[in-house]
Amino acid sequence: MNDFSSLPVFVAVVESGSFSAAGKRLNLSKSAVSKRLSQLEERLGVRLLHRTTRQLSLTEAGSDYYDYAQRALQLAQQAEDAVTQLQERPQGTLRVSAPMAFGLRHISPLLPIFLHRYPEVSVDLLMDDRVVDLVGEGFDLAVRIGQLPDSSLIARRLAPCFSVLCAAPDYLQRTDVPQHIDALKHHNCLFYLYFKGGVEWSFEGPDGPVRFQPHGNYRANNSEALFDALLAGVGICQVPKFIVGPALSEGRLVEVLPQYRLPEHSIYAVYPERRHLPAKVRVFIDFLSQHLGEGSDYRRDYEYAANPGARDAPLRPNPGKEPPARPDSREEAAC
Repeated sequence: MNDFSSLPVFVAVVESGSFSAAGKRLNLSKSAVSKRLSQLEERLGVRLLHRTTRQLSLTEAGSDYYDYAQRALQLAQQAEDAVTQLQERPQGTLRVSAPMAFGLRHISPLLPIFLHRYPEVSVDLLMDDRVVDLVGEGFDLAVRIGQLPDSSLIARRLAPCFSVLCAAPDYLQRTDVPQHIDALKHHNCLFYLYFKGGVEWSFEGPDGPVRFQPHGNYRANNSEALFDALLAGVGICQVPKFIVGPALSEGRLVEVLPQYRLPEHSIYAVYPERRHLPAKVRVFIDFLSQHLGEGSDYRRDYEYAANPGARDAPLRPNPGKEPPARPDSREEAAC
């Protein structure tokens, strides 16, 4: 394999006019410079420099080699500058994967703000409820909800995610309102096919943890489809509050069994482990963390129960200003 480490030495000698001057430029001794040039000529099998006690001059071969060597070093410097700019200034294409419902409701509306703020970044947003292979499919990062499996990926927690058991008022009018978990056996329970918790619903009840196996006539791999079925009075379903929050606050849906709490999950930005994270990825993660924090549409959607007037607060932060970063927003861990 060719060793191109002698190129900068050769170029420095030609441009400096002597071994000693080139050595000072490269922080090498005069003898080290001479040795490197001799090794280069031996490897190439050609003399590059005429050496006398008073001066150095290029041979014909040396002149041709210098032209190529100089261009090679310039291209290498340009490549280094380009990579450095990617690290220092957000630019380039950012490929993002996100769950369909959350992506539509809480990421897509933010992208015009992000693109306005970082005009040198372009975004490819792919919304799909399946778990994508970040490395294999060429994604820079993914937004994921729920418990993360062990892997070499890095995860940063963005926000909490609560779910609620709910149904439409007309469905509950046609059936008995369940007063305990066992009563769900007599109800049509709608089910999310990609639910990471498995086929059982888990609750924290007044007397401790409770598990229930849901049964019903409708299952879907998309929460928005289940939301439509809920509004139509098809049955009872466990759904994230960031989807059903407004419908609950408006009375179009009603919480069922509020004394049984569903597990709290988290929303994460997940990305491949990298020694130097590109600026476009870093600023996007910070942006999401800030816009999913206090006062955002997302936080109001799930906090409706604790504060019924929350949705009367001002809407999304001014697009021209960054909201303050949450103190705990930089939690990162391998997942």
